[in-house]
Amino acid sequence: MERLGPGLLMLLLALVLVGLVWAGWRGRLKRQAGVAAPVPAPADLGAERFRCSGQYVVTTTAGDWLDRIAVHGLGVRTRAEAVVTDDGIAFDRAGAERLFVPREDLDGVRLESGMAGKFVEKDGLVVVGWDLGGTAVDTGFRPRYAQEKKALVAAIEELMGSAAPAGGGSGKE
Repeated sequence: MERLGPGLLMLLLALVLVGLVWAGWRGRLKRQAGVAAPVPAPADLGAERFRCSGQYVVTTTAGDWLDRIAVHGLGVRTRAEAVVTDDGIAFDRAGAERLFVPREDLDGVRLESGMAGKFVEKDGLVVVGWDLGGTAVDTGFRPRYAQEKKALVAAIEELMGSAAPAGGGSGKE
């Protein structure tokens, strides 16, 4: 019986903390209500240039690795495959909608050591900079195998540097 009081106090404290986290997430969703939704992926993504499995980390406001974009499911970490195609990059996320970044929206790619609660070894994350309906954002992806990081970066850089395929397009008009 002497442990019942402290046990109930700890349970109450845990419930309060969960409630605060929930309220914070809802507030973030309200503040970001004006952020555009990503364009839907076209039915045909074009020829595949590179694919690797790993973890979709998060999408944040560009340059602010702590400002997680929570709307449109962009703030949820999940297993994923990164697929670089002629038309852009698709992140096929487990339990979430496919995130498609059209080639014309790409701003850059780099290696980082962390963002929004996910920190790894030096240059362990591939971070793709892109334009989300007028908002500059960064999307982090961690390939499952370390040797795939540089290959993924090279494929994205090649995509950004190459001309648009003839007759191709992103489906974005």
